[in-house]
Amino acid sequence: MNRFVLGIVLILLGVGLYWNQGHPIGAGTIFSYYWPSLFVIPLGLFFHWLYFSITAPRASGLLIPGGVLLTAGIVCQISMLFDSWGFMWPGFLLAPAIGLFEFYWFGLRNRYLLIPITILTGLSILFFAAFTLGAIFNYLVVSGPVIAIALVVIGAFTLLGGKSKA
Repeated sequence: MNRFVLGIVLILLGVGLYWNQGHPIGAGTIFSYYWPSLFVIPLGLFFHWLYFSITAPRASGLLIPGGVLLTAGIVCQISMLFDSWGFMWPGFLLAPAIGLFEFYWFGLRNRYLLIPITILTGLSILFFAAFTLGAIFNYLVVSGPVIAIALVVIGAFTLLGGKSKA
C-alpha cells in the first residue's frame, strides 16, 4: 500500500512539474491544483476502506458518502488539471448515482434504489454528451475550417461527378 501511495504522489508531482515548466512551484500551487487528490479523494477512499476492511457487510451505508466523495473528487481533479469545469460538471450528477449504486450492489439490493440511480446516471450521460459534442462541434465550426472544407469538397464532387443515369 505504501508503494502505491508513493507511486501516485510521484506521478502527480511529475505531471505538475511537467505542466509548470519554467514557473515556480510552491505549496500554494500544489494545493491549488491537487486539493481534490489531497483532501476529497482520500476521504472517499477512507469510507470505502472502512466498509471493505472493517464493517462489511453490516454498514453498507458507508459506501454512499464514499462513492459520492470519490466520484466528486475525481471530477474536481480532472477539472482542475485540464480547466474543464464547463464540461465536467455533469459528473456531480453522477456522484450520488455511484454512491447509491454501491449501496445497492453491496447492500440489501432494494430495487427502488435503481430509480434515482437510473435518473441521475441518464441525466449525467445526457449532459456529458450534449456539452462535449457541443464543444467539439463549436471547435470544428468556429475554430477550424474542417466543416467548411468538407462542404466545399462535397460540393465539388457533386458538381464534377458524372451525369446520373436517370
